[in-house]
Amino acid sequence: MTPRNVPVNKENEENENKVSPLVKENEIVQLNRLLGAVMKYLSDDEQEEIDIEYLLENTEGLRDWWNKYRELDRKRIEEEIKKSLGDLSLEELETIREQIRNKEN
Repeated sequence: MTPRNVPVNKENEENENKVSPLVKENEIVQLNRLLGAVMKYLSDDEQEEIDIEYLLENTEGLRDWWNKYRELDRKRIEEEIKKSLGDLSLEELETIREQIRNKEN
């Protein structure tokens, strides 16, 4: 199983390596801040239930980060599916096609 948000191909990996160390350091600082805010919320004993929407609304930058993360994950899933299509039987492909057609209707 492919780990989440691993670059889809070598080109993405090479582009990621071209990012300056300062940009990566700023990204790490931002991620630490987001993680700290989320963990502070989760560890609050007065919270009776976890409200994801509250976290997204009240943690600056979290919604943007989450949307980017989900888009990267979507691209990874699409790539994974494309690669696996060649290994599927005709019946399996037809089933997938039928599911797609039902989704469109």
